[in-house]
Amino acid sequence: MLHVRSIWNGAISFGLVSIPIKLVNATESHSVSFRQIHTEDGGRIRYRKVCELEDREVTQAEIGKAYEDADGSMIPITDEDLSQLPIPTARTIEIVAFVPEDRIDPLQMGSAYYLAASGAPAAKPYTLLREALKRSNRVAIAKFALRGRERLGMLRVVGDAIAMHGLLWPDEVRAPEGVAPEAGVTVRDQELDLADALMDTLGEIDLDDLHDEYREAVEEVIAAKAAGERPPEAREEAAPGKVLDLMAALESSVRAARESRDGEEAGAAEEAEVRSLPQRKTSSRRAPKETGGKKSTSTAAKKTAAKKAEPKKSTAKSAGSAKKTAARSTAKKTAAKSTAKKTASRRRSA
Repeated sequence: MLHVRSIWNGAISFGLVSIPIKLVNATESHSVSFRQIHTEDGGRIRYRKVCELEDREVTQAEIGKAYEDADGSMIPITDEDLSQLPIPTARTIEIVAFVPEDRIDPLQMGSAYYLAASGAPAAKPYTLLREALKRSNRVAIAKFALRGRERLGMLRVVGDAIAMHGLLWPDEVRAPEGVAPEAGVTVRDQELDLADALMDTLGEIDLDDLHDEYREAVEEVIAAKAAGERPPEAREEAAPGKVLDLMAALESSVRAARESRDGEEAGAAEEAEVRSLPQRKTSSRRAPKETGGKKSTSTAAKKTAAKKAEPKKSTAKSAGSAKKTAARSTAKKTAAKSTAKKTASRRRSA
């Protein structure tokens, strides 16, 4: 607020409470301004204030204001005449009522201003009015005089400040007669459903994300020409075809809105940081046995190998028993021969 120049000094009249304030603009224009030039040589075109009677240029100090009557005659009006007007709003914002904010027609709202407390004595009553507006959930309707005319205003709380919107007088708002279609039109439920679907697809938006693309494009053209470069060319957009079927137009709009939203989400996903997930550790536990009477492959393989090994063991056993039988028969034959020899020798000796 300290860097914004006040455009009006006065006070807020809140019953018998007077709050000294300064009026400052709450908005500013960022539009690109142009000057008029002579196209042949680039010379500036200026408007000069010339007296029609004397046919000469006059200075600002020589200029006053007047009211032009119906017959064309001028009735001079001085600043002193206006300062002595018998109205209480000459230097005062007079609060006349408090109403719910939805009672104000947006068509009436005009320029916006901030009301800054003027000096330390204004801090307490300023805060009192601000908190009273907050607690009541209402806005104040006031009358004030600015730039030579009395105006209507609406005071509301914005953050920790009090803002005032200039309002048009009710008789300054035109009635919407002759604006709506005169022919009777019937809208089907299917068309309303598609319109609702289109509204849902477009969704909401943060107003802070919106910006003036036209102004940015104009600034690019100015920068290019200032640098001696060729201005950027406008991209060619396909001319929309004539759609006579409202249902087809709504369906196409819903489809286009969904494709646009999917494209934006895909772009946001590409810009997002991708991180690889950590690998899971291999479990040292064996896989559980399958239910239903099925045996695991490893167990079946072991048993199959054991069965194949059994014939080899039986063969070895049979071979061992045969060797033992042959040895026993050989021993028996040797014993019989020795017995026969002993008997023969005994007979000879006898």
